[in-house]
Formats: sequence, C-alpha cells, structure tokens
Amino acid sequence: MSELPPSPAQVPPRLLADPGFVRAARARDFAVLFAMVRRAGVSANRIGHCCGMKPERVSKVSKNEASVTALDTIERIADGLRIPGALMGLAARPWEDSAPTPLPEPADGDDPMNRRNLLRGVLAAGLTAPALTALTHTRHSVDTALTAAGTASADLADLEATAETYGYGYGGQEPTRFLADLAADFADLRPLLTSVQPVAARARVCRVAGQMAGMTAVVLHDLGARTEARSWFATAAAAARESGDRRLHAWVLAREAMVPINWGAPKAATRLAEQARQLAGPGPTAAATLAAAVAARAYALSHQPEQARDALREADTLMARLDAADRADSWLTYGEQKHHVHLSHALTALGDTQRARESQRRALELSAPTSTMTRSLLAIDAATCAHRDGDTEEGCRRTVAVLSGLPAAYRTGLVHRRAMDLYRAVPAQHHDERAAKELRDILGADDRAQFR
Repeated sequence: MSELPPSPAQVPPRLLADPGFVRAARARDFAVLFAMVRRAGVSANRIGHCCGMKPERVSKVSKNEASVTALDTIERIADGLRIPGALMGLAARPWEDSAPTPLPEPADGDDPMNRRNLLRGVLAAGLTAPALTALTHTRHSVDTALTAAGTASADLADLEATAETYGYGYGGQEPTRFLADLAADFADLRPLLTSVQPVAARARVCRVAGQMAGMTAVVLHDLGARTEARSWFATAAAAARESGDRRLHAWVLAREAMVPINWGAPKAATRLAEQARQLAGPGPTAAATLAAAVAARAYALSHQPEQARDALREADTLMARLDAADRADSWLTYGEQKHHVHLSHALTALGDTQRARESQRRALELSAPTSTMTRSLLAIDAATCAHRDGDTEEGCRRTVAVLSGLPAAYRTGLVHRRAMDLYRAVPAQHHDERAAKELRDILGADDRAQFR
C-alpha cells in the first residue's frame, strides 16, 4: 500500500498578510520565512515533514546556516506550507483553485490601520487568492450592513470628501496600492450602515458606499479581475438604489457596462448601457453622457454602426450642455478628457480613423503625465488605427513599444486585453512578420505572469 502524502502545514493566515513575510517569500529568503513560521507555532519537525526536508535542515535554514535553491524544493515548501505560488515567484499551485483560502484577519480585531496594512500586504504580490479573499470579505461586511441597523454616528462630510478624493484616480500610484487604501476606507462605512440615522443621513452614507464600491470595481476591472469587478458593481448598485440617487445608479451601470465591452461581450454591454441611459434620463448630466458614450462603444463593437453613431451624436450633444461641476476631471463626473477617451475607442472600432486620431490627440493633451493606463490605452487605439489604415506592421510595432515601456503592474488587465484585441485582428498572413511575432511574444510573456 502506498503511503499517503503528508497533509500541509498551512501557515497562519495572518502571515500571508504580513509585509515582512510577503517580502521574504518574494525574495525566497527562507531563513526569515521559516523563522516566522516557527514563531507562529509550526515546529521544525512539522515543516520538514510537510516540505520533504529533514528537521535538522529546517533548523539550519531558519538560522541562515543552510540555503534553499533547488526549484523542486522551493515548490515543495510552497505546497507544504500552502503559500500561494505568486508570493514566491512560481506559477499558481495546483491546490490554489480547489482549496478555500483562509481569510487573513487583522491582529487587533477590526482596527482600521491594521485592516489597511493587511490589504496592502496581501496586494503587494498582486491579485492573488488571499488578496481577492480579503477584498471579498471587505465587500461582504458592507453588503450585510446595508440591510442591518444599530446605533452610531459619524462625520459624513469627511466620508464624502474621502470618496471625492478617490474619484481623482490613481495619481501615479500603482493600482494595487490605491485599491488597498480604497477598500480599507470602504470598510469604515460598516459601522455607519449598521446605525440608526435620519433618512437623509442614511441616504448620504449609502451614496458614499455606492461611490466607493463602484470605484473599487473600476480598479479591479483595470487590473483584469472582471468577476470580482462585477461583484463590486452589484454592491455599488444596491447602495445606489438605497440612496435614491438615480444618477449614481446610472453611473454604476454605465461603468459596469465597460467590463463586457473590454472583455469580449459587447451585446451584454449594450443592455447595461441602455439601462443606464434610461435611469439617467434625458437631461445633460455626467451619468447620461457617460452612458451614451459607453453605448456607442458597445454598439460599435457589436457591428451596429447606425446605433453607435446615434449614441455618439447624443453623447456629443450632452457633453456640450454639461455644467462645470459635471465636467470636472474625476471618475465620478465626465470631463472632456474622458469623453475623448471613449470617442477614441468607439471611432477606432467604427473604422473612422481620422476622427479617432483627433480624439486621441485631444485626450492626450488633457491627460496628466501620471495617467499611465489611460495614455497606454490611447496609444494602443492609435496603433489599431494604423492597422485599420493598412499598416499592420506599424500597428504591431507601436503596441510592442507601449507594452515594453510599461512597468509590469500596468501590462496586465485592460492594457493587455486591448493589445490582445489588436493582435487578434491581424490577418493570418501577417503572423510570421517580425513585428507581429514580437507582439505575440510579449503578449505571451505577460499572459503567463498575469493573474487569472
């Protein structure tokens, strides 16, 4: 009878969120890693048994008297201690998809600073399973509070100002760092949602919850986590409905429509965009203008050019009538820069490359130098225009230049998808050309590194 493999000695969940542990895992510093695991209560015998190592060697590694360099040993350690592969520079481990990931908890209960540090720690390695689990727990805690009641009070003006600040976007921060802070502040809403408050105050809290959940969904969408983004959009929609703010609800649906637009389901996007247009109403508001622009993109990608051009005309008409507040440059409003970003994608999809390039130029003029993701998407739209005008080699070469010039954190998710859309549009007879091969190679390398 064959011997059963040892059961894993799973590290305590809090270690997966500890910045020191994360750094040690990423650097494969097993002296620090083993020492932290042992201090957490896992013996050298247990580590050795689960990782296929002698206890004496575990002790030596913990004291930095021996090293671990062999890949098979590193993989056994990851599997034996249930450390996600991404934390150690490995492919996702076979058990990651099937085994539930324990939720990391702050050391001191629900302390906001601990929660923020926890989220930053688990997101430091990207959108790994522990990171998504922590984000889901944060969302669920507020989902539950949306239907509960208790007693508490808070300064709503501060919360509203916090949401407004996040609305100005990444500001040069890496998306995962921005996401950690946003989710931590979102979790601070839970006590307010469980409190008994006047109707007007409750509506204000729900409005902030809808804004923050919607912006969290936007970041997750940018990072390529579309399933999680849809869940956060559902929470945002629930909060918007309870707040009674139809414009916010329309904004949430219009932003949600961008998920299927960017991930290959434009017909689903048209349904969401049309719901957003109905909710927003006919007046010149940021939500109505966004919904029309998003609908134009969805129709263009669905090969419905007449509907796309009708939606574009409506978006242009509404844009010209927006007041100064709605034209502000933020995620929650609809400024001229955002308008031209949407026009660029819609017009590129329609093959109207001259007007698309005009919108690309104007959007770049209005984009801050720190708008890395937006500027990259506009550059890929311009490359796609070159392809549509018959210069496929130039289109591929430009896209390779965009991807090569980006930090790894920006080459996944939406940017990767838009570049992949261009490659898929390249005719088969061009696939063996040098520029197309280079694009395929860089997309393949990024695909292996990308969180799935």
